Amino acid sequence: MESLYAITTGVLSACGLYLMLRGRTFPVVVGLTLLSYAVNLFLFSMGGLTTDGATIIDGVRDYADPLPQALVLTAIVIGFAMTAFAVILSMRARGDMGNDHVDGRKHEEREESHR
Repeated sequence: MESLYAITTGVLSACGLYLMLRGRTFPVVVGLTLLSYAVNLFLFSMGGLTTDGATIIDGVRDYADPLPQALVLTAIVIGFAMTAFAVILSMRARGDMGNDHVDGRKHEEREESHR
């Protein structure tokens, strides 16, 4: 089970980083979202992956730690707010600049500046 979480976290991190390095705003927003999912999985797995563990410590030895679950719930709310802010910011930038490139320049302008 731990290896599945590790592989999934690695794939989400790699895909999120790849999308964040793209030149358009929508892939950057999706990349940020994938990275937040990877962080949530990482936080959740740090609590120890136990099955059939008690929710509240009631004299049993095998229990589920509630702290990572609370951290993940908080991270989900913060991630949703961050995604909403990034979408609104990219929509505003698209309206003001007329394109959806991250640096605000069109493809032709970037090619001319590299020459």
